[in-house]
Amino acid sequence: MRAALKWMCTALVLLSAAPVIAQEQSAPASGIVTFDSDRLFFESDFGKRVTREIETKGSELVSENRRLEAELAQAEQDLTDRRANMTPEEFRPLADAFDTRVQASRQEQATKSRALNAQLAQEREVFLRAATPILQELMVEVGAAVVLENRIVFYSAESSDITTAAINRLNLRLGDGTDVGTTSPSPPQD
Repeated sequence: MRAALKWMCTALVLLSAAPVIAQEQSAPASGIVTFDSDRLFFESDFGKRVTREIETKGSELVSENRRLEAELAQAEQDLTDRRANMTPEEFRPLADAFDTRVQASRQEQATKSRALNAQLAQEREVFLRAATPILQELMVEVGAAVVLENRIVFYSAESSDITTAAINRLNLRLGDGTDVGTTSPSPPQD
């Protein structure tokens, strides 16, 4: 009974000291570190710059969409007002032309939206290529053999996450990424 009590006390002391030991330890016990690629991108100076650029272009696209919607609504109203004084044969070509204009406008705006999404994806690829050597350095520094994306890990100790350290190092080395060589031109403008 005394031996069991002594063992439990020793175990409690060791367990209570474990967080302190883990904080002082620079290498994860498992040889595995994790990172959050979304956080890495969006919280880095590089990702913040890209996000601002995409948001600015997205806002411009939204404004353009609203302007086009207003123009098309006015054109539709004008066509509706004129319809009362026209025969169906006179009206049909005008209605078809209006429908073609609406479809073309929608396709053009959808193309611009897809171009913005593609630009974001391309910028993320450039970022991850530039971040890879830095993640590898951190992996070696902490003595890990593997770096895993947080999304594929069911559960891990917080100490295994190197995202914050990677963001800090990326900000020092890459800054906002303007010198890294972004990949795509701006979407077409009117």
